[in-house]
Amino acid sequence: MNILFMCVGNSARSQIAEGLANAMLGSEHQIESAGSIPSGKVHPGAIKCMHDIGIDISDHTSKSIDDLDTEFIENLDYVITLCAEEVCPVLPSQATALHWQHPDPVNPAFDKNQEAEAFENTRESIFKLLKKFIILNT
Repeated sequence: MNILFMCVGNSARSQIAEGLANAMLGSEHQIESAGSIPSGKVHPGAIKCMHDIGIDISDHTSKSIDDLDTEFIENLDYVITLCAEEVCPVLPSQATALHWQHPDPVNPAFDKNQEAEAFENTRESIFKLLKKFIILNT
C-alpha cells in the first residue's frame, strides 16, 4: 500500500503521520509525506513528540510533492491531508483521498508547554485515526 500524508509546510502534522504510519504498518508499505509549500525543516516539536514514544524522525526532511518518486505518486493508494485552518494541498490522483483535519501545533501564541501539549495532542489524534485506518484497510 502506498500512502502520502500532506499538509502545507510538511514540518509537523504530516511528518508525525509519516513516522507513526511507518512504525505501525512496517516496511512492506511505502509511506511518504509532503507539503504544498515545504518549510525546509522538520519542526523540533514534531521530532521531540515522536522521540517521546520511541520513534525517530530526526532524519526526515521537509519536502514537496515534486521531491517524491514519480512511480510512488503514480501508484498511490491513499492521499491523506491533515490541514485545518489553511487551504489544504490537492493532488490530482486516482488515489482515495481522506481528510483528517488537525490544527497546526505550531502557534506563535503558545508558550513552550502549550506547544508541547499541542504536538502531543496532534500525535495522539493521528495515532487513533491510523489505528482505525489500519483496521479498515489492511
